[in-house]
Amino acid sequence: MMKKWYSYITVGLLTLPLLFSWQALEVLKLKTFDALVQTPDPSGWFVTLDITEEDVALAGGWPYPRQDLARIQLDLLDAGALGVGWVVAFPQADRFGGDEAFANALLEGPSVIATFEGGSSYAPTAGTVILGDGEPIQGIKAEGVIGNTPVLTDAAYQGLAVARTDVDSLVRRLPLLLQTPDGWTPSFGIQVIKMLAGADTYIIKGQQGQIEELTVPDYAEIPVDEIGRRWVSWVDTPSTSLEEMDVRDKFVFVGVSAKGVMPQIATSDGLKYPHHVQAALAESMTVDVPQIPGSALLYELLILVTTLTLLIVIIRNAAVVASMAGVGSIYVVQAAAAVWFARNNILIDFSYSILSVTLISLQEFYLRFGEQYKLRQQIKKQFEHYLDPRQVARLQEDPDLLMLGGERRTCTFLFTDVRGFTNLSEKLEPEQVTEIMNKVLTVQVECIQAHGGMVDKFIGDACMAIFNAPLNLDEHEKRAVACARDMRTAIRMLQKELPEPIAIGIGLNTGDAIIGNMGSDSRFDYSAIGDAVNVAARLESATKDAGVDILIGESTAEKETDLTYVGTISVKGKEEQLKVYTV
Repeated sequence: MMKKWYSYITVGLLTLPLLFSWQALEVLKLKTFDALVQTPDPSGWFVTLDITEEDVALAGGWPYPRQDLARIQLDLLDAGALGVGWVVAFPQADRFGGDEAFANALLEGPSVIATFEGGSSYAPTAGTVILGDGEPIQGIKAEGVIGNTPVLTDAAYQGLAVARTDVDSLVRRLPLLLQTPDGWTPSFGIQVIKMLAGADTYIIKGQQGQIEELTVPDYAEIPVDEIGRRWVSWVDTPSTSLEEMDVRDKFVFVGVSAKGVMPQIATSDGLKYPHHVQAALAESMTVDVPQIPGSALLYELLILVTTLTLLIVIIRNAAVVASMAGVGSIYVVQAAAAVWFARNNILIDFSYSILSVTLISLQEFYLRFGEQYKLRQQIKKQFEHYLDPRQVARLQEDPDLLMLGGERRTCTFLFTDVRGFTNLSEKLEPEQVTEIMNKVLTVQVECIQAHGGMVDKFIGDACMAIFNAPLNLDEHEKRAVACARDMRTAIRMLQKELPEPIAIGIGLNTGDAIIGNMGSDSRFDYSAIGDAVNVAARLESATKDAGVDILIGESTAEKETDLTYVGTISVKGKEEQLKVYTV
């Protein structure tokens, strides 16, 4: 009984990794999302400009003099750029005295310069409006930043080029606003959006201390997760060069891709330079991107428990082939659901549920086949001494042939009894009597099994056999009669080996009976109950009075023509006389 609860206990244990957010499970979820999320096409609003290894070599090294950066800024604006974002920090004054020239160039058009985490001061805050239930909203805490020189800070917007990683040390979700002791500071990507929209503030909407939505006035409401992060779609933003400057009607993200200048960032789409990451973040605010719902844990728990419970019910109640088809269907449905949700920008994890389906399936099939093995062993133990080995093998291969608990069947019943057993016991020692009886019963069993019958039981010197149970047996009446004939012949031949004469009486009758496991809950035996059984036993008892070795009931004789009619007899428990036959 305990085994029935094994899988349900396992289901409960499988909820623990979800409830406690185990790191390995979180990594599995994120990797699955990476595989399912589709990458949208570029919006057409942005372009990246790489300052390459060749550019740096041509200019004599990095950093460029600020006058050169001013020239690049003006050239980009003259080429029709909507604005320029410098994903580069300028914490020290230019040694060539070009800060004023660069600052003036920044003032010529919409411009954003980056700050990076790693310093001791906090980035400047931006104007924000907080809407909610009055409970303080908690977001991602900003760390100290490396700021820019004052002259450049006053000439351009500033945005924090942050690259926070997930549990697997890859960047795939970035905060739009970060919390400082003084308020909220924007990331580089959203600062670009705000500047292009001409907005002067951010609106944060939250409930119960969690962020629900972020709005850039005159642009759009931007869905984020509960701590202000947005999933980054790694759009293949067009790229240009200092020579081409194909930037018309686009905002330009400028960065350095020359080796050894800017570190590359590990993302779920591979290594990327900081300006590529910020361009992807900005792109992600112009399209619908996937998002993990705040109630994702509840959904995943519900999917896990419901799926595994359904799986257990299927395997325990369906046939093996149907069970395997059910398991396969569950795999297909879950995989299809995972793809459908991802395509609709809802990130609900099915990978853990699919793995759990595998585990529970293996456990359930193991338990099921263990039960089947024990059932086969039980069948072998119960029938190996009473049935032909080939019949036992059939029952083991297909236990459904045996309806345990009882069924109504038409069978032929055979009873035998050794005559003179009492006299034999008086003349011989118990050991000799036992040896003789074993030989006599062995001969009977061999005859019964040879004709497809089942030895039901031994009652002292008597034997009971059933033909047509537990397996179907064609012409069981004729087989039983043939068995009786061979049994009589075998006993006569055995007589030559015995020290004392013996004889045998055999009774046969055909009819309906209830056949199956009979007895108590703790001890039972496979047997038959019914009037046809009782009549067969009475016929065996009547053989001595009738003066024959074999008496056959009328219902059996109807199927066998080569019999001799004996007459009618009276038996105990029957009012009417019975017609009987013999071989």
